[in-house]
Amino acid sequence: MSHKRVTKRKAIIAAGGVAALGAAAILLPQANASQDGGTSGAASVKTLKAGDASDLASQLEKLLGDAFAGSYYDDTGKQLVVNVVNVSGDKNNVVAQAEKAGAKVREVENSKAELEAAAKTLKTKATVPGTSWAVDPRTNKILVTADSTVTGKKWDRIDSTVQSLGSSMATIKKSAGTLKPLVSGGDAIFGGGARCSLGFNVTAGDGSPAFLTAGHCGVAAKQWSDSETGQPIATVDQATFPGDGDFALVKYDDANTQAPSEVNTGQQKVAISQAAEATVGTQVFRMGSTTGLKDGQVLGLDATVNYPEGTVTGLIQTDVCAEPGDSGGSLFTQDGQAIGLTSGGSGDCTVGGETFFQPVTTALAAVGATLGDGGVGAGDAVGGGEAGAGAVDANGDGVDDNTGEAIQGGGEAGAGAVDANGDGVDDNTGEAVQGGGEAGAGAVDANGDGVDDNTGEAVQGGGAAADGGVDQNGGKQNQNGGKQNDRQNQNQNDNGQDGSGVTESH
Repeated sequence: MSHKRVTKRKAIIAAGGVAALGAAAILLPQANASQDGGTSGAASVKTLKAGDASDLASQLEKLLGDAFAGSYYDDTGKQLVVNVVNVSGDKNNVVAQAEKAGAKVREVENSKAELEAAAKTLKTKATVPGTSWAVDPRTNKILVTADSTVTGKKWDRIDSTVQSLGSSMATIKKSAGTLKPLVSGGDAIFGGGARCSLGFNVTAGDGSPAFLTAGHCGVAAKQWSDSETGQPIATVDQATFPGDGDFALVKYDDANTQAPSEVNTGQQKVAISQAAEATVGTQVFRMGSTTGLKDGQVLGLDATVNYPEGTVTGLIQTDVCAEPGDSGGSLFTQDGQAIGLTSGGSGDCTVGGETFFQPVTTALAAVGATLGDGGVGAGDAVGGGEAGAGAVDANGDGVDDNTGEAIQGGGEAGAGAVDANGDGVDDNTGEAVQGGGEAGAGAVDANGDGVDDNTGEAVQGGGAAADGGVDQNGGKQNQNGGKQNDRQNQNQNDNGQDGSGVTESH
């Protein structure tokens, strides 16, 4: 799709979308599960959705205090498992409260403070490029990973440090791949010869449209384009890498850019409702411009990764595969929670490997942004329809044939309104539809005399066709992505472009 369809000033970009996938998983509605689940010896343990489990874990961490030693989500049983230490005496009452709240409680050996102390030892003695470590709450140990470049004296250094911590505190494994940020030359969003993926559209602190991507992408280039030879469409505002994260805020150059809060998987669009903390054991999905949609599980939190470029802390470790060019892409849950931004990893989507992600919550707090406004999705004509408000749209794709811009206002139900039942009242606002509907602008005219039965005034804009869809109410756009999207332009081609002419899955 070329840029003449929708100008860059009207560019509508869907976060993390691609057209051709060969997806590893299909997102299906997740059953609501908040009822009590009966299990032997733990009648109060509840079955929970992953997002609810994450919220409960945060609450219980505060409740349990220093007795809290981590938690994880049992995806099979749909239960939150909370680790506790030293629960004798008065702390038994606290544990009882945790069980009453619906968590499955188990006593473990290593406290959170002890695990954090071990991680500090690794940082001091074993910060070697090609290594990473994170707490695995399922084993109550620190899992240390060394890639294929860690050999000889470097391996001896890592191994001896892990051994000094003791087998009950830390374990080490070898990875066949090479640990690196996943940026590459190719064809997605481009900056300075690098290719990355767009993560999530957000609203910057000053109210301007922007998106999040990986910090190592943000430091690689200041300006980013939607094609290898295209003009820049966005400029880096803030970037962090290496150090306390791997994230960047990139502002769209055009303040009128529509930035919907959603992920386009190519097969469907997943509305992103909020940012959420990751929970070990949770199933997650990743979108990237190289490999499309992939899924896996969260393995560890607060991971430290020693890239060749430097050490990055506070990351999420997963077993989701990724490849160069996927950097910055979105990590999210089945029910539409934004979790992370692709940072780097080892391996690929043929042999597998580890991939690390920047937590979205941390990135948003650091740059002062919020998730996007949930506006019209990629490829959706604003207020489109058969003719629109004076626009020429011969093929009915919701784009003005003359200007190449999204049609504002028109449609069968009047000026941008949603009126599924044809009663002349906007389904979203409850206000009379101006210029649309079978009987005119929200009027009631049972006898067909052209006079509103309720007001006694002449019906405005009546008739079966609403005469061009003239918008009498100021041409407000429908930004809720609801009924109007049922008529959206689904024109996506094999190059992964949406109706805006902007390449998706950046």
